[in-house]
Amino acid sequence: MRFLPPARLLLLLLTFIAIGAGSAYAAGTTPTYNYIGAATLEARLKAGEAIHLLDIQVEEEYAKHHIKGATPTHAYPVKSEADRGKLSAAIAQINADSAPVVIVCPRGAGSATRTYDYLLTQGIAAAR
Repeated sequence: MRFLPPARLLLLLLTFIAIGAGSAYAAGTTPTYNYIGAATLEARLKAGEAIHLLDIQVEEEYAKHHIKGATPTHAYPVKSEADRGKLSAAIAQINADSAPVVIVCPRGAGSATRTYDYLLTQGIAAAR
């Protein structure tokens, strides 16, 4: 399996949110987000860990650079119903097993947190 060089991966993936942050959202409190860096993700992938990589980059950016095996949704910025609708196919894939979910966000935490929050409303367990 080929990976992007760590430096490029770090630049590409400014922020990650691993779903598994806890059940605060369901309890009506502020959710806690579990951010991971490129090196951590790369190590987990090299170790063979099964992970759903949910890439929300726009189509043009995804075509230029992405992590091999990532599911493209092109849902960025995840602000509208149309954006959230682009996540539907990925939700079905995520529900097919119990692997953790990592949201790959191109520009920072805002869109990743909106994606995480939306996945919770669609029944994806916070423990993932």
